[in-house]
Amino acid sequence: MIWEELQNELDALRRDGLQRRRRTLEAPCGPLAQVDGRPLISFCSNDYLGLANDPALIEAACAGARAWGVGSGASHLVSGHLAPHEALERQLATFTGFPRTLLFTTGYLANLGIVPALVGRGDAVFADKLNHASLIDAVQLSRADSRRYPHGDVAALERMLATSTAKRKLILTDAVFSMDGDLAPLPTLLALAERFNAWLVVDDAHGFGVLGAHGRGSLAHFELPHLSPSPRIVYMGTLGKAAGASGAFVAAHDSVIEWLLQRARTYVFTTGSSPLIACALSASLELIAAGDARRAQLRQLATQLRDGLAATRWRLLPSPTAIQPVIIGDNFEALRVAAALFERGLWVPAIRPPTVAKGTARLRVSLSAAHTTEQVAQLVNALRELA
Repeated sequence: MIWEELQNELDALRRDGLQRRRRTLEAPCGPLAQVDGRPLISFCSNDYLGLANDPALIEAACAGARAWGVGSGASHLVSGHLAPHEALERQLATFTGFPRTLLFTTGYLANLGIVPALVGRGDAVFADKLNHASLIDAVQLSRADSRRYPHGDVAALERMLATSTAKRKLILTDAVFSMDGDLAPLPTLLALAERFNAWLVVDDAHGFGVLGAHGRGSLAHFELPHLSPSPRIVYMGTLGKAAGASGAFVAAHDSVIEWLLQRARTYVFTTGSSPLIACALSASLELIAAGDARRAQLRQLATQLRDGLAATRWRLLPSPTAIQPVIIGDNFEALRVAAALFERGLWVPAIRPPTVAKGTARLRVSLSAAHTTEQVAQLVNALRELA
């Protein structure tokens, strides 16, 4: 029976230590979680600035709901584009320095919309091998030729671009890689895009709000022009991580945004996001812009964690971001260490293949500006004991 085949495959996942488990939180997003009635310090969340439960965002969402209701009622191109959406797009354009932005319901949908709208059959996409699943899926949907270069290997990318005869070329990369926490060499990638007449599509899900002056993201981190960004850059920022709410936006040249508005299927054929979320995000952008103290706290906590584990057998990847992977290696050992931490009241996810390469199972420590030094010290002490 076909459902028995599924059960056999599920059994195989469990035997290999690859079956995922979903937990239900009984408290709002924050450093203090509660699961099955048990209090935990959470190092799982992508709420990097601690804004998901911030009173200013809550009040803005409540005021937005009172003024605009809950649902948008339609797709943006029919009747679901409300004044809060328009205001947020303009605010995001000013904040990022791009001429125009376009809101999407999620970052996944944004990526699935961008790539197939810009390239297709006869074109080529050059993608970093460690790109997020949404970018991998976007290339498959586009039907363009897929060329994957070794992680961060710009020399290999240059050779691929030089030998390509594709009509249109697109370089596709995460800005901050979600499982390693390292940064793409964006200035070099932009130089290659200029040299080989290619698009550069940048997914800054984990950099927006955290990196660069005023939290403007990875482009600002590398001091790429803020007031006159290259028209070759198509920049995607997620609003469900450091921004503390949900959704995503694409920032680009005016013609690119208009083309996506007309042709990105994940924009055209889906209901617009809730207007109350747009109101909350407008408040979030103000806090991000004024959030230097939060970002400084985040950097301090990362240094504390790295210094505390430096003399242990755990290997940390060279991440300058809020994502701090602790490499374990074996799937079952990663699960055992995560379970031991959980018993100590510390919630850190074990990440295993296929999310990461075989033999590189890890603990993915996600820090937040809402964490305290005492909470990070608890994690460091527990990991030192387990080492």
